[in-house]
Order: sequence, then structure tokens, then C-alpha cells
Amino acid sequence: MAYDFEKNVKSRVESAEIDLGLKAYMNKVYSFMAFGLALTGALAHLTASLAFDFSTNTMTSFGAAIYASPLAFIIMLSPLAFIIALNFGVAKMKESTVQILFWAFAAVMGLSLSSIFIQYTGESVARVFFITAGAFGALSLYGYTTKKDLSGWGSFLFIGLIGILLASIVNIFLQSTGMQFAISVIGVLVFAGLTAYDTQRIKSTYYQVAGTAFAGKAAIMGALTLYLDFINLFIMLMQLFGQRR
Repeated sequence: MAYDFEKNVKSRVESAEIDLGLKAYMNKVYSFMAFGLALTGALAHLTASLAFDFSTNTMTSFGAAIYASPLAFIIMLSPLAFIIALNFGVAKMKESTVQILFWAFAAVMGLSLSSIFIQYTGESVARVFFITAGAFGALSLYGYTTKKDLSGWGSFLFIGLIGILLASIVNIFLQSTGMQFAISVIGVLVFAGLTAYDTQRIKSTYYQVAGTAFAGKAAIMGALTLYLDFINLFIMLMQLFGQRR
């Protein structure tokens, strides 16, 4: 009996340590994500303010340089370069390097998304942001707390993501409002699902990396994943509910 008691106590202590470690891990994930979003939003607003004169509805010389020159393509494609570098190089990078690349990515995303503040009214941007934050919070909480295994969603969501990408490319040439509406609706559903799915996957990753040197980098990569889910959900909702100027 004494042996069983000691074993039970040890098991509870280990379980408590895992719970505390998981909490710290997820706090790091959400903190990086939140500060990344804040950096992106601040730089996007600042860039839009410098690029466009809202009193006269005219683009400034700075705006012409980043929106109507070859630099625009560099700004548009730079976030993708950061994502590729992080995903394929994270294993060989130091945690400090991963952090720097994450903040650089968030900053470049601010430049890339700055046109939203020019295309849509500030009120609608704020409104859709809070809608996105509420939906994201609820979906991420579901993914974190549910006992249901969401891993089966992965292939379905990946197919949906590829479909959205291909349809978006096609619609660049078609310029169909109907197709754009369908892309936005399906996009909301896909990224809503990804938010719950990725949250559960990030939580599961903790048990694989806990106590290893990779844990810190894994938390940052988890933050990057949820950051992208939030941003894409926000963009899709903006296309549906945003009020253009």
C-alpha cells in the first residue's frame, strides 16, 4: 500500500509539472502571436498614413514607391520568403535567430497589409478585427480544451486551402465578384477549422518537445502558425464585411 501511495503521489506531481509546463508553453505561443499581430497592425497603419493622404484622397510619393513600383512585388512576396526560411531552416537555427525572423516577418506583413487601411474605412477595419479576435479566441479555446481528436481534419483543411489558393489565382484574371464571394466564405470556414486544428496540434507538440532545446523554437513556430490563421481569417472577413472607402 505504501508503494502504491508513493507511486500515486509521484504520478500526480509529474502530472502537475506537465500542466504547468504546458501552460507556460502555450502562454509563450499566444504572447508571440499577440505581439506579432500588434507589430503588424501598428506598421500597417503607419505605412498607410505615410503612403496616402486621406484628406485629399491622393497617394503620396512614398505610396507610389511601395504600391506602384517593382518594390510592391518584393513587399508582397517577402512574407512568403520568411515562412519558407523558418519552416525549412528552424532545426538548424538558434532560438534567438528564429525570434528575429519572426519579428522581421511580422514587420514585413505590416507593409504588405497596409493597403487594407487605404481600401477600407478605419471603422470597418476595427469592427472586423474584433469580430476576428472573438471568433479566433473561441475556436482556439475549443481546439485547446476539446477531447475530440481533430487530426482527421488535416487532409480536408489542406485540400480546402489549396482550393482557395488556386481559385484566388484564377480570379486574378477573371475578376469575378461571385467567385471572390465564394472564396471568402469558404476561406472563413477553412481558417476557422485550421484555428482549432492547429491549436490542438500545437498543444500536442508540447509533449514531444518538452524539456528539449527545441521547445522554445517550437513555441515560436506555433505562434507563427496561429498568427497566419488569424491574419487569413481577418482578410477573408474583411472581404465579406469590410466597408470600402
